[in-house]
Amino acid sequence: MVSWDDVTRTEVLRAIQEYDRLGPDQFFSAHGFGPTTTYDLVFEERRYPPKAILGTAYEFATDRRLAPGDFEGGKSGAVRVLRNLGFTVAEKQRTGHT
Repeated sequence: MVSWDDVTRTEVLRAIQEYDRLGPDQFFSAHGFGPTTTYDLVFEERRYPPKAILGTAYEFATDRRLAPGDFEGGKSGAVRVLRNLGFTVAEKQRTGHT
């Protein structure tokens, strides 16, 4: 089980900055995660993949890389941790044809 005690809002913000700097494809390639399917981390009116951001924040905080299978991304995982750090996490906006 992953301990999130070392991850603070600062590391999450740093991961968001890294995502913005690299763009999604390079970010996922560099940190070993993929796009989100269910939830978005919403910060300053932009949407981010919560599991990828939290996993990268963990790497920044501990110098240890997590694989996507090392922790849950949903309500009991990354979403809960990010909300506890004061971030907004919302269900992914569905885009579809009517």
